[in-house]
Amino acid sequence: MKRNMVGWFEIPVLDMNRAKAFYEKVFQVKIDIQNFGGTEMGWFPFEQKKEGAAGTLIKQESYIPSHKGTLVYFMSDNVQNELDRIEAAGGKIYQPKTKISPEHGFMGVFEDSEGNRVALHSSV
Repeated sequence: MKRNMVGWFEIPVLDMNRAKAFYEKVFQVKIDIQNFGGTEMGWFPFEQKKEGAAGTLIKQESYIPSHKGTLVYFMSDNVQNELDRIEAAGGKIYQPKTKISPEHGFMGVFEDSEGNRVALHSSV
């Protein structure tokens, strides 16, 4: 395989403005919203030559937020940075910063403003 397995992700939302505000506060980024024929998409920042996959928030009737499905991991310099902003942004911490192993670093899991289960990963 010539590339990493994940090339794109979409996080379902019910209220785009609420979800946009949540993710902007937690990750301290700007999310741009666009409408594609009734499908609203909130684009996470992406730079072509940097590590990691691109993705969006998405509001469309067939996308239903859930904490039971696929788990998306956001990369972090230190997962505690984002975890410290989760509750103030309207989310809930499911798993605090937890050491995976010396080789694989740390993780944390939270529920976003829409009810999705989302994770964080860092080496420290």
